[in-house]
Amino acid sequence: MMKSRFNSMCSLGALVASIAAPVAIPQTAQAQTVEEGTTDTSGSIVVTARRREEKLLETPIAISAFTEEALAERGIANLQDLGSFVPGLNIVGQATGGGARADRSFVGVILRGMTPSTSAAQTTSMFIDGVPVGQATAMQVLTNPARVEVLKGPQSATFGRQTFAGAINVVTKAPSETLTGSLGGMYGTRNNYDASAELSGPLIGDVLGFRATARAFGKDGSYKNASVPGQTLGDQSSKAASLALTFKPTPSLTMKAFGLYSRLEDGPAASGYLSAYELKDRAGNVIRPDQSNCNVKGSNGVTTRFFCGVAPALSALSPSVDTANTAFITNFLANPTGRVTDLGLNGYGLINEFYHIHLDNSWEIGDTGLVLRSLTGWNREEKAEIADLDNYNGSGVTGTGVFYPNGTYNFVFLVEARARDFSQEVRLSYDKGGALQATIGASYLNSWAISASGSPNLTGVTWNGPSQSKTKGIFGSMTYAFTPEFSLSADARLQWDTLHAFAGRGGIKSSGATIPAGIYPELSLIAKKTFKNFIPRVIANYKFDDNMVYASYSKGVNPGAFNTSFITATVPAVIAAAEAFGYRVEVAPEKITNYEIGLKGQLFDRAFTYDVAAFYAKWTDQIQAQSTQINIDTDGNGETEPYQVVGSTNSGIVEVKGVEANFSARVTTGLTFDLSGALIDSKIVRASNTGTTALTGIRDFKGNQSPFVSKWSGTAAVSYETAISDKLDGFGRADFVYKSGSYSDVSNIVRSPDMTQVNLRAGVRNKTWSLEAFVTNLFNDKNYYSVSNNSLIVHANPSPNPAVVGGLVAQLRELRTAGLRGTFNF
Repeated sequence: MMKSRFNSMCSLGALVASIAAPVAIPQTAQAQTVEEGTTDTSGSIVVTARRREEKLLETPIAISAFTEEALAERGIANLQDLGSFVPGLNIVGQATGGGARADRSFVGVILRGMTPSTSAAQTTSMFIDGVPVGQATAMQVLTNPARVEVLKGPQSATFGRQTFAGAINVVTKAPSETLTGSLGGMYGTRNNYDASAELSGPLIGDVLGFRATARAFGKDGSYKNASVPGQTLGDQSSKAASLALTFKPTPSLTMKAFGLYSRLEDGPAASGYLSAYELKDRAGNVIRPDQSNCNVKGSNGVTTRFFCGVAPALSALSPSVDTANTAFITNFLANPTGRVTDLGLNGYGLINEFYHIHLDNSWEIGDTGLVLRSLTGWNREEKAEIADLDNYNGSGVTGTGVFYPNGTYNFVFLVEARARDFSQEVRLSYDKGGALQATIGASYLNSWAISASGSPNLTGVTWNGPSQSKTKGIFGSMTYAFTPEFSLSADARLQWDTLHAFAGRGGIKSSGATIPAGIYPELSLIAKKTFKNFIPRVIANYKFDDNMVYASYSKGVNPGAFNTSFITATVPAVIAAAEAFGYRVEVAPEKITNYEIGLKGQLFDRAFTYDVAAFYAKWTDQIQAQSTQINIDTDGNGETEPYQVVGSTNSGIVEVKGVEANFSARVTTGLTFDLSGALIDSKIVRASNTGTTALTGIRDFKGNQSPFVSKWSGTAAVSYETAISDKLDGFGRADFVYKSGSYSDVSNIVRSPDMTQVNLRAGVRNKTWSLEAFVTNLFNDKNYYSVSNNSLIVHANPSPNPAVVGGLVAQLRELRTAGLRGTFNF
């Protein structure tokens, strides 16, 4: 039987699951090498998205590529910035299954409307120089890369698993042939700062070279904590350093090594809260106003106030959270029991450390046209965060009990995670300049992760059983040019994903209902499963003049998973009831089939550049996060007791149709207009979400849009550069960004407001230095990035239906920032 306290905490099940979700095993893609991009004499970016050098406008894949200069011009410094400038890409700093916070502890990458239901089921993977990175949280720092590529559409045949929506690859710079360096600095409003240094050159002639970088940046948050005078929310501090070495003992052998370290130290998150119920303190002061505008009738027949249409703006009382480092907090953090990290977290906020190393060895085998390449990668990430789980300051609500540790209401929650992975790929490529190009290879990935979560208000911190994934793959590709204009490409990968689940702290005892009966000590293996998949891609393309048209067919796959909490359930009646809701021990892989046509090229003597792509994708066996309250009479006495079952099911089918377009026009020398946009129609064919049904009573979600997806998005920019003197140029740029609002869940009852942003920059530069002034979010648009359903947590819950959500958490965006930026090159 469950403890009596469980009755009052049932509504927290989904919330706690979403907070712990980001620490599930990282489902990274297989390693691929992507060379450093260059620019040819016509100004076309050269990429290697298909393992060989190709001009961007001659690569039959939808790609958004940003060079070092393009990143600087747009002020792109992190993933959130990148998402703003890539139509069809949403970066959500919330657990997409329903998060209680909006910060850098979790990053959901949503490309082409393919929203992951959990952090373990990411649909777009991250890479550094083609090496897989476990989770997007590790990529919060972009330190002066050569290029960032966003590859759209399934890349599973080339990049492996969890890339069936696409892939994002950060390409680092190679060491320079001569000694060079740069210094950069920025200072802006709210103590925004960014300082960087870079040094590169040869160590031993043309045999050994290096490139070293260091960067530190941070800011005070854009929002004041309404309950703590003088405190800002959303403070961030980031530090990063990298070192690249290139060893070339012979003209045919090149060995590259790259290492990166980063550390994030953030204060309490800038999360806004929209409450559907008014909450007052003991003195009768409103501390959370009722902002609801409609009623919904849940599956249990209880009517609950909620939100419909466009979510309202924040009230003057939000954001407002508990942030005081009381003795209650410091004593809790000093207790190592159940913890999995030791990062020095000493109060509210986040600490994240990331280490990355990769080795790239390439051997050109004589004049055969054959190249043998080995790519080895290693990642390690640790993070810890303590947050105010209820997203409001309860210092004015007095009482006694576990939720009143200092005599006032406070619900604290800690999340920790530790993950590491190792990857190895070997491939042999053939390209002798003729009609045939081919590659064969094999890859291996071993990922491991462990997490811990808990609250001092309840039973403390408990580490969950680790997860491990071993992926083996063999792959090949072939392109044959039947004529100088027409070519056909075929790629394929055969992949084996072996998943492991281990017992958590204290071990488990199984009754035999889900796994063989017996006692499983902590860290012992409790489940293992291998999934085998064949992943093909076929591309046909035809070139004419400086233009190209292509058509492709591709498949993608995401590995399955285990419902570990379902495995460890010990009450047979609960297990039987959960199975009736669709829960199983094994969650099958989710799959996607994509059809695409595209047109790209240059017109008017290359003054006009364009690329347009249209696609249709069908996503089947979609993994969807579930949280189901099951009332069971376990004693046969007619009295039921609530049990909360949390897990995932293969209960979704989604069809996604879309059009993406990018245009660039050089009107006159120095004057350029850029325009891009995307229409992403991510339509649900079938879905099951027990939490949403409990709130709204809606069971049929067919025809609705996927949550956290902007159906319409686009950017427009104008830039101008002119000579001021023989040695000095002046420049200016204006950017406009638009993203339509996104829904909070599959019911499509409430969505975030549309988001717009205008950025301006202007300055002067020569070959040695540059100085610019900038303003981001010129009109101080406060519309937030996204909203997520959230439980209304309070000791005396005013909601008549405490089992469902009673509010929304908003991911707040950076407000207007002005500043100066300078660089010096030597």
